[in-house]
Amino acid sequence: MTYTPTEMMTVAAARALRSEDICFVGIGLPSAACNLARLTHAPGLTLVYESGTIETKPHVLPLSIGDGELCETALTTVPVVEMFQYWLQGGRITVGFLGGAQVDRYGNLNSTVVGPYDRPKVRLPGSGGATEIAAHCGRVFIVMPHDARAFVSKLDFLTSIGHGPTGREREALGLRTEGPTLIVTDLCTMRPDPETHEFEVATLHPGVTQARVSENTGWPVRFMKDLEGTPPPTSGELAALRDLLERTDRAHRRKQDS
Repeated sequence: MTYTPTEMMTVAAARALRSEDICFVGIGLPSAACNLARLTHAPGLTLVYESGTIETKPHVLPLSIGDGELCETALTTVPVVEMFQYWLQGGRITVGFLGGAQVDRYGNLNSTVVGPYDRPKVRLPGSGGATEIAAHCGRVFIVMPHDARAFVSKLDFLTSIGHGPTGREREALGLRTEGPTLIVTDLCTMRPDPETHEFEVATLHPGVTQARVSENTGWPVRFMKDLEGTPPPTSGELAALRDLLERTDRAHRRKQDS
């Protein structure tokens, strides 16, 4: 069965979630991965969104955290301040999904500027809740397309801490959560070295070579000794993902036409 690199990335990210997880979901790829997990192997997965919706079960993927689909399908909706102070900072979220414009070898993320801060080439949306998610979720999964512009040796701006600029700062800052434990891209999956916290390639997606990953990474990326291949998407996973995306596309087109 044929599939796209984005489908492979979404499926690989979804597989990392467990039915017992409470997941702080971002819009876009994280939302697709989390809802795919809920619709397949992790039916008990609890999804919460930054707008305060808890245990939401959207029929279609939301356009933003303010999409009415989230509130309409949630068990309850709480104020944003409660979401962050009680749920997130209170240590009640097991997994946070993040992405960004840049990521470095220690899982630190930039979603603020590309280029110098005072004269940037591109000014990005900024942190939103990403800084708090990175600090307070039990562990963090990062999902983003893999190229040398995004996987950089040094961030232009550190928006959300991973393991810190040298891999040691997270613990030194007194953060008691694990931080980033997984990066999923359209080429591979990556895990941090237990001692240095530098991310290494754990699995290669079907058809992807080590050379291709190295060419698209801005630092001398390492490969685990027991490097494996990522299992390709199953027919069931692809069917569930495509059905979700088709429903989403139809729903949003109807909104635009009305």
